[in-house]
Amino acid sequence: MKPVKKTDQEKPWNKRPSGKKAYQEHSREQAKVFLIICEGENTEPSYFKSFPLGNATVDCYGLGRSKTALVNYVLEHVIHDDSNMGKEIWVVFDFDIKTDQLEQQKEDYNRAIKLAKNNNIKVAYSNDAFELWFLLHYQHLDAQWTRHEYYQKLSEYWNCNYEKEAKHHRFCRKIYQKLLDDPQSSQDKALNRAAKLWETQNEATYAEQNPCTTVYQLVTELNEYL
Repeated sequence: MKPVKKTDQEKPWNKRPSGKKAYQEHSREQAKVFLIICEGENTEPSYFKSFPLGNATVDCYGLGRSKTALVNYVLEHVIHDDSNMGKEIWVVFDFDIKTDQLEQQKEDYNRAIKLAKNNNIKVAYSNDAFELWFLLHYQHLDAQWTRHEYYQKLSEYWNCNYEKEAKHHRFCRKIYQKLLDDPQSSQDKALNRAAKLWETQNEATYAEQNPCTTVYQLVTELNEYL
């Protein structure tokens, strides 16, 4: 073995291993990011942002666009944005029945969900309204109510004018905790009730699934990171 010059003995490349790697390799799991784009600009974003997640974050906002227009926006401006690579993308919208536009609404609703699914975008859809998810924390429901009936029932449970209060951001920010703290409310029961509604109707066209909400699927995924 060729002797090492005294002047080179302390050089990094000449040091003998001491049983430990000179450079420890540390790996850190990349934090999960949920990118949730909602039709509603207040209630839904405030609710999802309230989940106290650990190794995950929620990037959520409302566009004020409905159904197909919402999905098309995501396809044009979100999917191909490199900054969103690796994020789990969801769209959130509801049917929101308007009796004078019912047939057009059905076509739009079905088209939007199919378009999202065909492009690997996850969908939390509700028929008739997102508030069905809140109401299922309190009771089973199999009647085809409209959003106004959901509002009335939530007003009774929460002792407020829900339709009026839900327009305010400060109220919407408290809904997650309100549902968590209320002894009458149960997220576990809401998850089970929503799953059963979906299971009994999933062979029907999306517009005919009523009452139905797949918000429970998104909540189930978020709960994995609490």
